[in-house]
Amino acid sequence: MRQLLIITLLVLLALPVGAQDRTVQNRPYTDLRKLHFGVLVGAHLQDLELVNVGPQTVTTEDGGTQTMEIACDQNSWDPAFQVGVLAELRLNETFQFRVAPAMYFGSRHITFKNYSVADERKSYMEKNQQLKSAYISCAFDLIAAAPRFNNHRPYFMIGLNPTMNLMGKDQDYLKLNRSDVFLEAGLGCDFYLPFFKLRPELKFMYGLTNSLDTSHPATLRDEAMRPYATSVSKARSKMICLTFYFE
Repeated sequence: MRQLLIITLLVLLALPVGAQDRTVQNRPYTDLRKLHFGVLVGAHLQDLELVNVGPQTVTTEDGGTQTMEIACDQNSWDPAFQVGVLAELRLNETFQFRVAPAMYFGSRHITFKNYSVADERKSYMEKNQQLKSAYISCAFDLIAAAPRFNNHRPYFMIGLNPTMNLMGKDQDYLKLNRSDVFLEAGLGCDFYLPFFKLRPELKFMYGLTNSLDTSHPATLRDEAMRPYATSVSKARSKMICLTFYFE
């Protein structure tokens, strides 16, 4: 994963400076338009930054109490994809403002390890959950681009991306809040092709709010699930996105 990110960054940075001679420019007036539109497709990796509560006291079926320690984690960054559209406003020769409604589809593999229960081989009990998500988002990004050279133009971007999650099971261990806001930052490069402009972009998204529905454990009908649901106090969503914009 780290090698893929490094290679992508090197390609984005190296391509604009690969040729030093002036060539015929494709679509020379495309950046002079005040407003233009496009579509986007891409892939991303999803992760949850989980905060575990540690040892907790729970009430057993016979009315007694028991101390349990359950650790929850997402084992790896899980792959997903996104699609959407965009509208971009030219502010001046350097800055553009982009609005990009999109949908992000994915699923996170969550593992719970109960350190209070072990078998004969001293292996701890594990529970698993596939935490599916379908985000409707609308990113608001400020783009700062370098001067165009031939048919390339690198840029940096930063913005906010409010989202709404359309998925979530009412009777599962963890449930995410409906709404979240991501801070996003990244870099990309415009490639001016004969018939359209292609823009690959790599960005990192970090959730600014607690994305965990903390009221969800009280709604569970299965009492045995509650210690797992209450083992996490906070969650932050993270994504690494590689997106291709066609304008």
